[in-house]
Amino acid sequence: MFFYLSKIFWFFAQPLNLAILLLLAGLIVSYFGRRRLFRAATLFAALLLAAAAWTSLGALMLNPLEERFPRPPVPEQVDGVVVLGGGFEGAINLARGGYELNSGGDRFVETAILARRYPAARIVVSGGSGALMLDGEGDADTAPRLLEALGVSRDRLILENRSRNTYENALFSKELVTPRPGETWLLVTSAFHMPRSMALFAKAEFSVVAWPVDYRTSGEEGVGLFTDNPADSLQNTTMAVREWIGLVAYWLSGRIDSPLPGPES
Repeated sequence: MFFYLSKIFWFFAQPLNLAILLLLAGLIVSYFGRRRLFRAATLFAALLLAAAAWTSLGALMLNPLEERFPRPPVPEQVDGVVVLGGGFEGAINLARGGYELNSGGDRFVETAILARRYPAARIVVSGGSGALMLDGEGDADTAPRLLEALGVSRDRLILENRSRNTYENALFSKELVTPRPGETWLLVTSAFHMPRSMALFAKAEFSVVAWPVDYRTSGEEGVGLFTDNPADSLQNTTMAVREWIGLVAYWLSGRIDSPLPGPES
């Protein structure tokens, strides 16, 4: 139920959809002569889109998340690597059978690098299809094609293709690998997604070391206009809003212990 509610809520809450819905609502109420409501709805939609696409709002919201878990020194020994899905274009790969990467594809590039650096480490790819309406291939089904092409042997891969969200990533990954005390496992995911991921793995009692990738901010952003191209700014704002909502929702539901997890939590 949590999965379906979160998908439905996010459809209405993401900035672009919310702006479109506000504009549609404004047109409907204007038809009935409610001009004040029409002006309020269109003004709010315009301000929302302008803030999301033309300002540094998204970067400013993402940066605190990216800074929570800095990448540690390179370990001498690693027993395994868990990479979370979210780096492939699932619908395209389902249709074409390739391994097209999206903006989160750094996760799998870094995983290939780690696999070569630690040739004895097991590589867990965790990610099924989390789409509610669109068909797409899960990342765990796509990843072997890319990783093998990059020189990672197929027999090193452990594929977890049931999970639909980060909560299930943690639970199902632990079930597959049954980590032993004293082992060192790296968790690879986008830096802005690392706080929620680390909290969920801790809750599942799967001890992992944060290995963030896919940074979207430099750490030097300030308040400003037109600091990036509008498409990237809108994407950053969308991801930031989603991640902050996810943190609060997981905290309120008891799935994590803090709304802003950090190394000390």
